[in-house]
Amino acid sequence: MRPRSYPEPDRLSILMAAILLAYTLARFINLPPLVLDLSLFGIELPLKVNFQTLVALVVAIMAASGSIWLISDHPVFKGITIGWRNTLQIWLLPALTAFLLSVPLNFVASSPAWWAVFLVGACLLVLVFIAEYAVVDVSDVRHPASTGLLIALSFALFLIMAIAIRAASLRLYLMVPAVVFTSGLVSLHALYLRLEGRWMTWWAIGIALMVGQIAIGLYYWPLTATRFGLVLLGLGYALTGLAAAIEDRLPLRQALIEPLSVLGATWVIALLIT
Repeated sequence: MRPRSYPEPDRLSILMAAILLAYTLARFINLPPLVLDLSLFGIELPLKVNFQTLVALVVAIMAASGSIWLISDHPVFKGITIGWRNTLQIWLLPALTAFLLSVPLNFVASSPAWWAVFLVGACLLVLVFIAEYAVVDVSDVRHPASTGLLIALSFALFLIMAIAIRAASLRLYLMVPAVVFTSGLVSLHALYLRLEGRWMTWWAIGIALMVGQIAIGLYYWPLTATRFGLVLLGLGYALTGLAAAIEDRLPLRQALIEPLSVLGATWVIALLIT
């Protein structure tokens, strides 16, 4: 009998084949970008939309709907109507993973390195789908390990996103919404997993706004992309850990140990890295 902690192999294969095909087509099909001339309070805000961006959005939607499709046969959901709302915690990370994986795939030149990124990204996405399937059932023996894996992957993806945004030299009005939105989703998902099913929306909004404020300040500093990403990663993880500790009603001194340790470690690495 197939283990309860693994999705149906046929469904997973079909979903991964469709997503990987979309990544490949986006790499080898070049269409002229569409430039939208937007204006806000008399300020020109040009927005360039290319084929790769559209494919990234489509792949994110495919990963989200595919994640719901995978868990629809889970024993926990028997007799329950599956929808976007009651599976929010399941499709958030797969959608974010699929979207962010398109960033390095679009930046890396066509070479063996591109195929290496392609294969690593495929393995990462498979891990996310399997882990999301496993955390549905809290009685599953793999639930704690899957929860830890998903939290780690969430913040790793945030780091990748922050580094890619800095490396792409995006304008401030494009960088800030991307950082705020991604940090909010990552913290919301991490808090849901750490607090065993409690949605901490206001905590996530507060964390996202604080990370966005720091990102605005760092935008004008001569930081490398890696240092920029590590500073935001340390802050986002520390605030998320502090929020989880407060919700668990831990003593203040104990609640500060993990956040300050991670914050200090990541910021020291950011200073030392070349």
